[in-house]
Amino acid sequence: MFHLVRTVLFLIPSIAVYTIVLGVLSIGSSYFDRRGYFAHGCARLWSWLILATTGVEVEVRGLERLERGKTYVFVSNHQSIYDIPVLFWWLPFQLRIIAKESLGRFPMLGPHLKRTGHMLVDRSRPDRRGVFGWASALTSRGLSLIVFPEGTRSPDGRVGIFKGGSFYLAMQAGLPIVPLSVVGSRHVMRKGQLTTRPGRVVLTVHEPIATVADPDPPTREVRALANQVRAIVRPLPDAEAKDAAPVVAP
Repeated sequence: MFHLVRTVLFLIPSIAVYTIVLGVLSIGSSYFDRRGYFAHGCARLWSWLILATTGVEVEVRGLERLERGKTYVFVSNHQSIYDIPVLFWWLPFQLRIIAKESLGRFPMLGPHLKRTGHMLVDRSRPDRRGVFGWASALTSRGLSLIVFPEGTRSPDGRVGIFKGGSFYLAMQAGLPIVPLSVVGSRHVMRKGQLTTRPGRVVLTVHEPIATVADPDPPTREVRALANQVRAIVRPLPDAEAKDAAPVVAP
């Protein structure tokens, strides 16, 4: 009951204020900073505030495997809505997302996403030329992409099947893929629940996987890459699972 009351009376109002203030600053900045660096800074500050307010401790492992300033496609499992602030704050890269093209029709939000380097995709009619142009823009502007190929949050921590769409785009553009394992975030806020608790999260950065640009990669190769990345993300040593146990038992 304590954590429910804390969530409703303290966390939700606080996070609403962070979101409104930083959202307005982010959208406004995109008219002057087309690279989206300031907007990303707003997203990182928003992430830090949420983690600090909630009481989430994060341990990052394997960051030394990455080259600063290089363009990557980060592929992560998805346990909680807290995965997003964990990744945005703790990965020292300019991160962008893949969003549905329909978001582009929303006033202010759509143009903001386009201006700041996020990718809007029509999954029913993929634009190959657009993918290469977008990948070139990512590289030239020092941006990286983050995706959650499960498509939804896991209710029990088990990693679901990885959908192939984001891997197809990465293989088309020839961008290196970095598997990420997030452990413990589901204890902070479980899927389908409002209550939020302090907790400890372990973020493991695995070795990057190189890809070769191919305008039309075969479906079997896309599926094989998706399965390979899932196999890397999924197994977690008992020590990591133990380390990631929540500070306050659910």
